[in-house]
Amino acid sequence: MKNQLIALVLLACTIIACQKDTTTTPNNNNTNPPANTALNHDIFDRLLQRHVDAVGDVHYANFKTEIDSLEQYLDILKANAPETTWSANKEMAYWINLYNAFTIHEILKAYPVQSIMDLYNGAIWTTQTVTIGGTDYTLNQIEQDQLLTKFSEPRVHFAVNCAAASCPPLMNRAWTEQNIQQEYDNQARAFINNAAYNTVTLNALDVSKIFDWYAADFGGANQIVSYFQQYSTTTIDNNATVQYKNYDWGLNEQ
Repeated sequence: MKNQLIALVLLACTIIACQKDTTTTPNNNNTNPPANTALNHDIFDRLLQRHVDAVGDVHYANFKTEIDSLEQYLDILKANAPETTWSANKEMAYWINLYNAFTIHEILKAYPVQSIMDLYNGAIWTTQTVTIGGTDYTLNQIEQDQLLTKFSEPRVHFAVNCAAASCPPLMNRAWTEQNIQQEYDNQARAFINNAAYNTVTLNALDVSKIFDWYAADFGGANQIVSYFQQYSTTTIDNNATVQYKNYDWGLNEQ
């Protein structure tokens, strides 16, 4: 009888221990952030500093080794949809970072590739979506609806990056509510005065195709000279001619 009692006690202890282990073991398969994860751009900021150089070229091979961290950042954005109480600067920074992070993520999933045009038959901007606040957004909808239309801010074109060699360079820091206005100006001046993208002389402009495709955002085709005069370090005559460069869709890769 004594031995039977001991055996029963040991069995009971084993059952209790197993139950305890079962209830306390974390779910390692749950990679989504908790619903109350506070919005911040620190993860993306660190990734950009590590994998994007000062001229905006990306080391995609190294970046791909940290795709899990990029996905963690995207999950944070998904868990923190913009709110009506946010400032315009906070919301613009949110959508710009989402656009850039999602674009990089799509490149990394397919990498190595020669061009973003190799993805989804060149239709990535209209076919691939990211879900924010229960709504699916394409890259075009993020850029056009959530940024350009909502805020009437043409400098957005110098902030969002399409992963192409002719695209305005990707900033190697995250956009934030605090830095966005200064960085808008920095990016605009850097892009407009970079001879790799725009050739500016007193009487003629040979400029990025962006100013042709999105002329309306810059005030119309007849306002391109005026827009350049705001940022150019070269004096430009009011009657300067404007033509547009061919666009290089090769990957913006180091």
